[in-house]
Amino acid sequence: MCTRCDRPELTASAAASPWNPRRAFLLAAAGVAGTALSGAALAQVNVGNASMARNLVPADKIEAAGVQQYGQLLEQARAKGALADDGNPQLQRLRTIAGRLIPFATPWNARAREWKWEVNLIGSKQINAFCMPGGKIAFFTGILEQLKLSDDEVAMVMGHEMAHALREHARARMAKSAGTGAALSIGAQLLGLGQVGDMAARAGTQLITLKFSRGDETEADLVGLELAARAGYDPKASVSLWQKMAAASKNQGGLNFLSTHPSGPDRIAKLEANLPKVDKLYRDARKS
Repeated sequence: MCTRCDRPELTASAAASPWNPRRAFLLAAAGVAGTALSGAALAQVNVGNASMARNLVPADKIEAAGVQQYGQLLEQARAKGALADDGNPQLQRLRTIAGRLIPFATPWNARAREWKWEVNLIGSKQINAFCMPGGKIAFFTGILEQLKLSDDEVAMVMGHEMAHALREHARARMAKSAGTGAALSIGAQLLGLGQVGDMAARAGTQLITLKFSRGDETEADLVGLELAARAGYDPKASVSLWQKMAAASKNQGGLNFLSTHPSGPDRIAKLEANLPKVDKLYRDARKS
């Protein structure tokens, strides 16, 4: 994940107000999410319980930091003419896919019901995408155009990034980092947020570039796989996606995306091993 836009390829109209269609998307997604089955079938993929370390960092603080950082990134992109407007076909495509995935987010994290989900597209040759804590999603045009992603593959990328937010990987990673230092000494201040709350509030500049552990990446792969399958996207696209990532990395001498999302045969093998677990979810979703 990265914080800057290079060589913008899209032009957003500064005079046009993008917020009405965007608000319509947010309200529609929230409405659909509200109708999702709260008693959905138990997870088909096995990722265990979310890290308890995350409890050292207040969820509302890190979500607020994510919203702040996301807003700053959009402003930077808008200033460069790189923020896609609401009529952009690629952005509309992303929002359509998100609208199908979001209803299945809440069983993974009850807080997701209150998130103000948002999807935006930034013109850049970077092969990149992310989802901030709090449901703030961004794609870079490079990942769509250079990898020539199908809708199924886009859903796998989006599901993976949503899973990082739903499993609160950023919150847990920050807590673990703080736990080795001064944060261990705050004691009862935890109940009043204290230094931990301050640390989370200052974390906005770290969230986009935060590197997750191999375990976090595996969780995000599998949770994202299930989210996409439940939304009716072909699980086999997870394999073709990472094959494309590996090929692009080889041809371009490395990708920024792969610095935080390492690829390799083991990753693909784990996805392939889980395809049978979500295949019925996909087939049932396609029928409906």
